[in-house]
Amino acid sequence: MKAESAPRLPNLREKGRIMSASEVERTLVRLAHQIMEKNNGVDDLVLVGLKRRGVPLADRLGKLITQIEKKPVAIGTLDITLYRDDLSTVGANPVIQKTTPLGVEIGNKNVILVDDVLYTGRTVRAAMDALFDHGRPRRVQLCVLIDRGHRELPIEAAFVGRTIQTTANEIVEVRVTEIDNEEQVVLVERASS
Repeated sequence: MKAESAPRLPNLREKGRIMSASEVERTLVRLAHQIMEKNNGVDDLVLVGLKRRGVPLADRLGKLITQIEKKPVAIGTLDITLYRDDLSTVGANPVIQKTTPLGVEIGNKNVILVDDVLYTGRTVRAAMDALFDHGRPRRVQLCVLIDRGHRELPIEAAFVGRTIQTTANEIVEVRVTEIDNEEQVVLVERASS
């Protein structure tokens, strides 16, 4: 039985595929090696996935690192909804939880924030605000599958799967099996009215 693909907004059209499922997997393997190399292994390393698609990516990176290093790596989940500066644009009645546990201790640890796409930098800014409410890490680094530019804040990822150039009308959609029942990265465009 074929899994259904993610629901698509009616005003978007798919322009092309950026990464296949196998390319996503190879990229995650490369990122896992880069993370271990830059952090001298997994001692005091914590991966924190940003909800939504950063969570399965962090889980996968954690499994890859554990397989390579033969040591478990701590993995947490961060919900940044409450910390967003664009909360009024999310919807009429956004669901907000007062606190969300990370699931891991981050005090004096090397924390890798994991997200699917780096765009304006606002999500990462919100994530850092949320993260520091849970403790004071030794160091915070950012790992993203796709960096599409267009920064509004001075934020840069330490680990990037792929950098692509996009226009303001284009959107990068990372689709992961755990959420979307399919695995790929596609470029979509807002249809002109």
